[in-house]
Amino acid sequence: MPQPMGTSACKSDRRSLRSQRALRSALAEEITAGEDISRISVAALTERAGLTRRTFYSHYKDIPDFIEQVEDALLAEVRTLVRAIAEATLPELYESIEHLEPAPGSVELLRYIADNRELIGALIGPGGDQAFIKKVIDMACAAVSDRMQTGIFPGALGAFFDYYLASVVASEVGVVQRWFDRDLAETPETMARIMTVIAFVRPGDLYGMPIDVNVAAYGLKLMGLNVDNCEIPPNDLLADLTAMLAGGTSSSPTEGN
Repeated sequence: MPQPMGTSACKSDRRSLRSQRALRSALAEEITAGEDISRISVAALTERAGLTRRTFYSHYKDIPDFIEQVEDALLAEVRTLVRAIAEATLPELYESIEHLEPAPGSVELLRYIADNRELIGALIGPGGDQAFIKKVIDMACAAVSDRMQTGIFPGALGAFFDYYLASVVASEVGVVQRWFDRDLAETPETMARIMTVIAFVRPGDLYGMPIDVNVAAYGLKLMGLNVDNCEIPPNDLLADLTAMLAGGTSSSPTEGN
């Protein structure tokens, strides 16, 4: 009896997916076993996966191509989840913290990480791929940058904001790495609550000695603008400073006298 049309293709697709999953698992096992990611060979990978070299080369050009495709697939999934978190506004985040709830979307992201713990843990661990960690940080910065600039005081933009954003994202990635160090002891729900609030914790808060810094004024000073006090400038001065930051001219009534 002839097979229905498409049955053979479906079986081939399923075999292909199984082979690729086996190779990803083998990659994680190789790294976890202590093999440097730059020294992993096709022979070792296929042997651990229980596949032939021919099967590997039917999907990938070589090991670097394989690793790049694996990492790109992970980044695409994580990017979608990070963008969902980035949609939350500050008032929404404050409300979440007030009610001991995680930031919208954060549980889903951490569940995805936990569900893919072997591969992600291997890639961001001590024997993993430092280039992948940088890709994660760069991707997350790009995903949240626009939202984080919404409503921000103009003086905090430029280099100051760039370093601030890198600091926040790198810190969150570091927390995830620490979570793996602890063998994911906390549930994704608990970690989501921790990570929601941890970005708002100032060093002095842990000692009952909060440090209040006027970040906007500090940012302006760092950019070489003449701000003589630590108060937010009045609206007319703010307009002038905004124009200066945008490359425009001052609207000061004394200009051109």
